[in-house]
Amino acid sequence: VLNEGGYHSLPKLTFPGGMLLGCSAGFLNAVKIKGSHCALKSGIVAAESVYEALMSGENAEEKTVATMGEVDPEEGPKEITEYANAMEKSWVYDELKEVRNCHDAFSKWGVGGGLLYTGIAAHITKGKEPWTLSSPVGSNSDGLKTDAKATKPAKEFEPIDYPAPDGVLTFDLLTNLQRSGTYHEDDQPSHLKIKPDVASVPESISLQVYAAPESRFCPAAVYEYVDEKLVINAQNCIHCKCCSIKMPHEYIQWTVPEGG
Repeated sequence: VLNEGGYHSLPKLTFPGGMLLGCSAGFLNAVKIKGSHCALKSGIVAAESVYEALMSGENAEEKTVATMGEVDPEEGPKEITEYANAMEKSWVYDELKEVRNCHDAFSKWGVGGGLLYTGIAAHITKGKEPWTLSSPVGSNSDGLKTDAKATKPAKEFEPIDYPAPDGVLTFDLLTNLQRSGTYHEDDQPSHLKIKPDVASVPESISLQVYAAPESRFCPAAVYEYVDEKLVINAQNCIHCKCCSIKMPHEYIQWTVPEGG
């Protein structure tokens, strides 16, 4: 799963005691399908911002952990807001702004229109177009746009009959999973938990209305329905987190395996 929201989806980057860097913040150029350069830059900016914050103030150098050998118990966690300000002034934001509408162009006009718009935006206008394309995804009661709300009922589509894997160029999910090297203890507690307030969603809504999309989009065959009951094979999980984003009503809560 790629966090390809880009410029429009960047969150607040700082909070007391921490900050969001790299792909955790969404610094991915979806047109290039590349984010490592932006991640590296965010790390550099973060380090510089933290250093400046620690060294600011009277006798700051004498109060650092490196000098004192311990954390001052009277000093609470700091929010390094200068990191966010510095990122907004960096080439990372400029690069993401240039292609801010490209992903939505594909959603709005299909492959042909998306390619045409992306070519113009990336090579001619360079992001200077005076408009913003709206995302076609759905909204919840608070007006927040989510991928889960964009899922449409199965009755609106025709079933797709995919050819069986040939074992030469195409392979079944579990074979690919084994080759990925993913391994969890079979007896570890499941880190994929159904939220209590929407516990009835899998069998009553996801299966009945949407034909169990989680049983198809999951790349590791984590979700399956046996006798119309959901079975979660958490030991297969490769932590793409698609389920926590795309499930109807976002009924899955992803947690850290074995408590981290």
